[in-house]
Amino acid sequence: MTELILASTSRYRKELLARLELPFKCVAPGVDEQVLKEKGLAPKELASQLALLKAQAVAKKHPNAIIIGSDQVAAIDELVLDKPGDEATAFKQLSLMRGREHYLFTAVALVTPAKEIQFIDTTTLNMKNLTDEQIKRYLDRDEPFDCAGSYKIETSGISLFESVTSEDFTAITGLPLIILSKHLQNLGYDLP
Repeated sequence: MTELILASTSRYRKELLARLELPFKCVAPGVDEQVLKEKGLAPKELASQLALLKAQAVAKKHPNAIIIGSDQVAAIDELVLDKPGDEATAFKQLSLMRGREHYLFTAVALVTPAKEIQFIDTTTLNMKNLTDEQIKRYLDRDEPFDCAGSYKIETSGISLFESVTSEDFTAITGLPLIILSKHLQNLGYDLP
């Protein structure tokens, strides 16, 4: 079986991919994401290009492997909501989204020795009209400073939302396993 590599050091993506019970390893892509972010791409295109950039970077060092690159971009209107990094930025992001709809674009690029395959899941999220106190309490509880959009929906962050619509709920935490597993099966991996 061809070696499978996840072009990521994200513990969330690693945990998700492990659910498929296939042997794989993680390799840091070591790319400068800022170069693409500064191009002013639409959020969906940015996610797609970042996923491909990561997969291609790892494929250069592992040309005979199948590489999975993934990226997630949160956006409201056309404004990209990066990982906040700190509480003040997270508060601003959640304040902007309260009572409104926003999107998570979760892109995947599979780079094989023979071809590249790309796909993207779009999740629509409607956030409750939260008070400042609710936002602060949530940030103190979950500290989602390493998450696009400033929330961890897989933990207490789920309570921030009125509704979530997605074709693949695993995309919300960083890797759409339903479509990924179909592509991996097509590439010869034994999945049920």
